[in-house]
Amino acid sequence: MHGLGNDFVLIECMNQPIKLSPEQLRYIANRRIGIGCDQILLVEKAKGDADFCYRIFNADGNEVEQCGNGARCFARYVFDQGMTKKKEIRVETFSGIITPKLAKNGEITINMGAPKFEPAEIPFITDARKLIYPLDINGKEIEFSVLSMGNPHAVQITEDINKAQILTEGALIENHSCFPQNVNAEYMQILNRKHINLRVYERGVGETPSCGTGACAAVVAGITRGLLDSTVKVSTIGGNLSISWKGKNNPVWMTGPATSVFYGEIEL
Repeated sequence: MHGLGNDFVLIECMNQPIKLSPEQLRYIANRRIGIGCDQILLVEKAKGDADFCYRIFNADGNEVEQCGNGARCFARYVFDQGMTKKKEIRVETFSGIITPKLAKNGEITINMGAPKFEPAEIPFITDARKLIYPLDINGKEIEFSVLSMGNPHAVQITEDINKAQILTEGALIENHSCFPQNVNAEYMQILNRKHINLRVYERGVGETPSCGTGACAAVVAGITRGLLDSTVKVSTIGGNLSISWKGKNNPVWMTGPATSVFYGEIEL
């Protein structure tokens, strides 16, 4: 499946216990010798009172807390497979409950929860909480907004998205010593108060055509800095998302498509 080109291998584990090693996960994600994907998603039974449980593994084999495009694909799958008759479901993730909703046009809207700014909750090592943090990246000081959308993000503003040094800087930001669990790096070009361009270097993956939590983080960063309105169109390489946030402790809402590509089997 894919959400705006951010692609996933989704495995249903509702009726069978599946435990994959990091080596097996990397094999599945390998685009040369496996299936190929940015992340592997597992559909599991909920441990609490939610409808489902959703687990995410990056292409490097590490489990992560959240993935916005993956969440839409997860929801699209359980809706399409008739695994629920509800139009809105509650899903357990490593970072908390999310609530995907099936829209009439077939797109998926998800309550992604409220953003977190406290450094310890991101996690992010710094002396004090600030609106903007200067970080030294390869000898150059760059300003970032740092927050969590269930996973850590470092958002910088760039004048021209096409000239952003994402392929050379992305890994340096991802592995910066200030981020104990590494970080997703966003490059945001503000076109106007209702529209941004975005590129994302995802931790454990590299640059992806789209990133749902990255789009949420970028819009939240722009709103907190007084640069964006409460609802923003986010244009990525793979297509467009709509992100809304009313500030403070309100949840971030993400709306966008999710597409099934093929079903199959693989020998591990």
